[in-house]
Amino acid sequence: MELLATSATTTSLHYAFLPRKGLFGTPVSAGTERRCVRKVGPVKISAKFELKPPPYPTNALEPVMSEKTFEFHWGKHHRAYVDNLNKQIAGTDLDGKSLEDVVVITYNKGDPLPPFNNAAQVWNHDFFWESMKPGGGGAPSGELLQLIERDFGSFQKFSDEFKAAAATQFGSGWAWLLFKDNKLAIVKTPNAVNPLVLEGYPLLTIDVWEHAYYLDFQNRRPDYISVFMEKLVSWDAVSKRLEQAKLLV
Repeated sequence: MELLATSATTTSLHYAFLPRKGLFGTPVSAGTERRCVRKVGPVKISAKFELKPPPYPTNALEPVMSEKTFEFHWGKHHRAYVDNLNKQIAGTDLDGKSLEDVVVITYNKGDPLPPFNNAAQVWNHDFFWESMKPGGGGAPSGELLQLIERDFGSFQKFSDEFKAAAATQFGSGWAWLLFKDNKLAIVKTPNAVNPLVLEGYPLLTIDVWEHAYYLDFQNRRPDYISVFMEKLVSWDAVSKRLEQAKLLV
């Protein structure tokens, strides 16, 4: 399925999957809250994004995802996106806006401005960590499974299509399961592009940048993707996101 880009100012995503208030009064991820810091000199308050703690200990996904991979991925790559974003927006009109605002504005209708990649990657990683859990994977149940079977034919066909999207994303990027037009759909996006600038509501994602798997799997991306589906996906989180998405249709 082709990437479906839409206007940054008219995106249909309402951020129902995030627990705090943000764009248009809708929720914002707990990890993207702002902390006000008073600068030295003339009185000025600058709001900065902070790195959100992962939803489980850094060794909780072992042996499927090693603690070393997690510490590098979250502690270095994710942290760098946060730090670089704060540097890019300091003193600009974006300073003080929510993370979702920054992503949508800097996407600039498909002509991204410099802060976009860092802002989108912060959002993507927060969503990615929350898409996994210790002892996850396998198949979902309930309404989510029913929709998967309705829209893909079977869970196995869905799994195969999701794996193929992730494996064939050329270079760096992401694969997503979306709820769109009352149906489930799979899309893949390059680099930092995410569902905040697509049509649809994100339910699940997998990071296929090399830093997500290289320490554990070297260049064997398909093996990493298979393990993600079989042993890491939090179907509880996906089901909750589905329930929230249905309220916005």
